[in-house]
Amino acid sequence: MEQILALRPFIPARDHAHAQAFYQALGFARTHADPHIAILKQGSFSFILQNHYVREHAENTMFQMLVRNVDQWWADHVDTDALVAKFGVKPPKPPAMQEWGLKVGFIFDPSGVLLHVAEAPF
Repeated sequence: MEQILALRPFIPARDHAHAQAFYQALGFARTHADPHIAILKQGSFSFILQNHYVREHAENTMFQMLVRNVDQWWADHVDTDALVAKFGVKPPKPPAMQEWGLKVGFIFDPSGVLLHVAEAPF
């Protein structure tokens, strides 16, 4: 039986170059780019940033990235003032314990996609 090697969401981008720069500012490395997509990776997690945008879809897209220590990841990768000034995004919400039991920080990208950076519960 063949095993799944990766599961990568397609994330919409209103401005493809601007969105790539945003995710690179969060510490993601671009491993591929062409006019249609960019693959961005951090650790074992990667996703495909598509050069396609539908507002209703983007603003209803969320993805979760689990890290071992969310406070440390946040300290290493999130400069709130710089993200807001350079990319025009809503101010990120720093990690806090959520009622559903995970410690999560919230970051909106320039297209309105919501990234949940959560501390792995295991």
